[in-house]
Amino acid sequence: MAPRTHIVAVGRMKTGAERDLFDVYAGRLNPAPELREVEEKRRLEGPRLKAREAELLLGATPDGAMVVALDERGRQMSSRAFADRLGAWRDEGVRDVAFLIGGADGLDESVRAKADLILSLGEMTWPHMLVRGMLAEQIYRAHAILSGHPYHRD
Repeated sequence: MAPRTHIVAVGRMKTGAERDLFDVYAGRLNPAPELREVEEKRRLEGPRLKAREAELLLGATPDGAMVVALDERGRQMSSRAFADRLGAWRDEGVRDVAFLIGGADGLDESVRAKADLILSLGEMTWPHMLVRGMLAEQIYRAHAILSGHPYHRD
């Protein structure tokens, strides 16, 4: 059985193109990834804000989940390698995989330290609201690869 997927992200996604993109790919997955959005309401800045966002992200992560931190300094993987990693976790009986997306200033080192995998979507900088949809598409693609569905073509 495939692990439950959680996307834990800083900020609240509003209606619009980014939300639509996320909804399209999340809707193709059964079950759909659970989107957990966290937000600090106090006016914090710099390291204090990143530290607080880290607390919120880690606090919203299911206990025992494999933690994947999305970070520009992380490992870049092909879609097939990403699918293989998810498939290995499935085969190992992992129940939950949580993908953590930081705010505009990135992730605090405490999140990176807790991560089982630090993943980069490339060297370019992406808006953190757009990353939700891009990640949902890659999770869907991974499921397609693992099931032999023709969505992914080598």
